[in-house]
Amino acid sequence: MRNPSSWTGAAPIAYLNRKTKGLKESWHLRWKPVCGSTEVELSRWLKSCRSSSNNPKAFFAGRQSHGKGQRGRIWDSPLGGVWMSASFPCNNLNQSPGLFGLGVAVALAHRLERSNIPARIKWPNDLFVYGKKVAGFLPRVIYRGQTPVLMCIGIGLNVSNPVPVEGVSLSEFFSFRRPSSLEWSLEVLMAIEKASCLLMNPAHLCKEGERFLWQKQIKKIDSEEIWSIQGIDLSGQLRVCNGIREETWNRWN
Repeated sequence: MRNPSSWTGAAPIAYLNRKTKGLKESWHLRWKPVCGSTEVELSRWLKSCRSSSNNPKAFFAGRQSHGKGQRGRIWDSPLGGVWMSASFPCNNLNQSPGLFGLGVAVALAHRLERSNIPARIKWPNDLFVYGKKVAGFLPRVIYRGQTPVLMCIGIGLNVSNPVPVEGVSLSEFFSFRRPSSLEWSLEVLMAIEKASCLLMNPAHLCKEGERFLWQKQIKKIDSEEIWSIQGIDLSGQLRVCNGIREETWNRWN
């Protein structure tokens, strides 16, 4: 019998969860060996089952041909990584996409710390290790009228897949065994669950976000100006200053 960590698909993720009891929620999972975008697949899924949207859902792909990154960029998604999009009920939490995205970033950084991988947040939507990108996020909130009903996030995590020169995969930090995308798919789901808990205390979440920040200065988008990072406000926006000028930036929307 093959090692379950070498299996692919949604069923092995559920099997591993039953074995480890890692998840507290009853997740509905789907998987395809290849798709254009897990974000598109999740959106179709949610439209087809609006009456049963109370359960968290996650759509995984072995690889994506048109993965979505920030500002419409294509996220390279070859075999060996975790490529997924998930939805999670808001549970009466009226939170911004920025704060939810920050929660997932902090929670996944915690999971990586457990494996002695010193991940840092490159605001707003990346995790870096030693100056190279290991994960990216794309959060959004779905509303019914003025009421938020679902928090959604697309996540790409380099595990044992080939990466460009500016990227890094988790396999580079494991000397004695090859990390599996199956195990880290479960880790990502646990991070999303943890993020929903972190949202209940925004002040603590933002303090943790500041602890994990990769840099103290940041270049303003579409500009050569360098701004100093002052912290993160309670909606997940970055507080910055340049001389006497102070601003808050939100690039999640």
